Amino acid sequence: MSKLVTILAPAYNEEEVIDSFYERVIEVTSQILDYEFEILFVNDGSKDGTLECIKRLRHKDAQVNFVDLSRNFGKEIAMIAGLDYAKGDGVVIIDVDLQDPPELIPEMIKYWEQGYDDIYAKRESRAGETWLKKWTSSAFYRLLQKTTRISIQEDTGDFRLLDRRSVNALLKMRESQRYTKGLFSWIGYNKKEILYNRDPRVAGTTKWNYSKLVDLAIEGITSFSTAPLRFSSLFGIVISLGAFIYMAFIILKTLIVGEMVSGYPSLMSIILFIGGIQLLSLGIIGEYLGRIFNETKNRPLYLVNEYNNDRVVVKYEDK
Repeated sequence: MSKLVTILAPAYNEEEVIDSFYERVIEVTSQILDYEFEILFVNDGSKDGTLECIKRLRHKDAQVNFVDLSRNFGKEIAMIAGLDYAKGDGVVIIDVDLQDPPELIPEMIKYWEQGYDDIYAKRESRAGETWLKKWTSSAFYRLLQKTTRISIQEDTGDFRLLDRRSVNALLKMRESQRYTKGLFSWIGYNKKEILYNRDPRVAGTTKWNYSKLVDLAIEGITSFSTAPLRFSSLFGIVISLGAFIYMAFIILKTLIVGEMVSGYPSLMSIILFIGGIQLLSLGIIGEYLGRIFNETKNRPLYLVNEYNNDRVVVKYEDK
């Protein structure tokens, strides 16, 4: 019996590229004769005609399935929703914007056949991105590597093929504050890297502005490292020690030579500096407390409006 491969494609306001993406994927999969394919779109609350485009493809091709989320939950949640609904023995995660070439899928399947569980595509070049975005991305990965105990894959996105046991491992992790790139590294298993040149978007505009990228970076650091808390504690110790030494110096100086009533500017500078450090430390602690607060709510990660044109009814279960 042929193995089934799910091609999982999260989509948010991508009506301009849905058809191009489908055609490229079908052109690739039609040449792979030993496997069956499912193209699973996850519509992440799109406000344009993305869902209508997907439904039209579903009507003409039974290989196309879709999950329509009840609102926009973000790409990280859309991916776990897609993994929940994926039927395949292996799952290829790929963006709809065609920056990641579907033509790499046969190579991924080749290494999958050799026993690898996670075949991930690493970017050698990133066309269509500014030098600032490339530099900040590189700096973030360097920082993340230094503050976490697991090896995070650098210059690697979500484009990969996951074996079913890797998918099942990811499905066990239901935290609401998700950094999936780190989770791919955390689960381990047999990994294989393939290199590629990332293309610019075929059409449309990126949904990742710098604000969202900063949020994602904070998620990555706080999800896989307690280094900011440790840094806050160590910095507090250093500042306290410095303040104690300075206080001892002032007392000794006053006892030995006396002191006129002066030093207002230096006193205010010290107070403002220490106050700023305290607020920074409280902010870091607050980031972690906020994540604990969100997790204790135990809300579902997402809600589904439709699955393949069937409305999904949420049932209340008394626990």
